[in-house]
Amino acid sequence: MAVFPTGFKTLTRREILRFVRRPRNTFVPPLITNVLYFSVFGVILGDRVGQIAGVPYILFILPGLVVLGAISNAFENGSFSIFHGRWNEYIHEALTSPLSYSQMVWAYTLSSALRGVIVGIIISAVGAVFTSVGVERPLYLVAFAVVITVLFASFGIVGGLWADDFDDLTMMNQFILRPLVFFGGVFYALENLPEGPLQTATLLNPMFYMVDGVRFGFLGTSEVDPNLSLGVLSLMAVTMVGVNTVLFKRGYGLTD
Repeated sequence: MAVFPTGFKTLTRREILRFVRRPRNTFVPPLITNVLYFSVFGVILGDRVGQIAGVPYILFILPGLVVLGAISNAFENGSFSIFHGRWNEYIHEALTSPLSYSQMVWAYTLSSALRGVIVGIIISAVGAVFTSVGVERPLYLVAFAVVITVLFASFGIVGGLWADDFDDLTMMNQFILRPLVFFGGVFYALENLPEGPLQTATLLNPMFYMVDGVRFGFLGTSEVDPNLSLGVLSLMAVTMVGVNTVLFKRGYGLTD
């Protein structure tokens, strides 16, 4: 028995080609957006802020921008793939194939996570143009990148099953995902916040642990235990894949 069945590889390949063949829609926008982020926040404001947590401000915000781009694209790809398949009814081809529900879910999840990882690499390359970028803990960086993109690809699949129209997808990305990231320590260190509600809100935000983990991979410093963060996030990712498998079995959002 093949480790990766033909059907699984075919569906995964189709989903990867769907975004690879449209680089102007998938890769160019985050590239341009992050050139602006690094120009405004890193160069212009960075000169005034100076150092934060012992590193130049532009280097401090780089991991957060990588997380923002990676999880946004993983989420967007997962939600759009499922919703577009429902909208145009070609997802029925996958549902009637010999693939198991878990294989279908993993195909959509891994292809979406790959898009997130690619965008994260693009943002890192953009950052390298503006500042010297090092990777102090490469294994942690890879581990966090894989886990958080799988997690948000899984969230995207749930969103794609739940959404009734394209406006719902935009709402989830713009009004739920991005605010959580911006208040998750992308542009500030936890130590710079006064003790009280703001610190508590940040510590309750799961995005903070993702940004802190990726920052640990790049800079080798963290504000919380990276092993604990990685363990909890991994558990969340596996749980969400399981939830999506159950939703597929029940036909949630897939059948009228």
